[in-house]
Amino acid sequence: MNPVVVLTEEDYILLKPYVDKLPDRDEEMSLAHELKRAVIVKKHAFPKHGIRLNSRVTVLDLDTQKEREFTIVMPGQADIRQNKISVLTPMSAALIGLRKGEEVKWKVPAGIKYFRIVDVVNS
Repeated sequence: MNPVVVLTEEDYILLKPYVDKLPDRDEEMSLAHELKRAVIVKKHAFPKHGIRLNSRVTVLDLDTQKEREFTIVMPGQADIRQNKISVLTPMSAALIGLRKGEEVKWKVPAGIKYFRIVDVVNS
């Protein structure tokens, strides 16, 4: 069972136009699929350790036991040198709307990966 995806109204409104243009919008393990099943809430009701746009996230790759830290941003703000990755990437799509402590399985270019969300910092 996949964890519940929770998004703020603001993030949903920003992401919806991008998702409508994606070729995989009906595929499971896609950002479009996650948006379709998301619970949309007001910003004040969003979970404290939930992942949203501009969240700084630390994940543990459960296969390699390596941690990775990055910030999820809109496509125009992505900059790998600053560890800012687009919400349209497979990694970000897998994590947006989830919470600290949850685990997720997701299709990435290298195959299916399993991650645990170790930390989430929202500013």
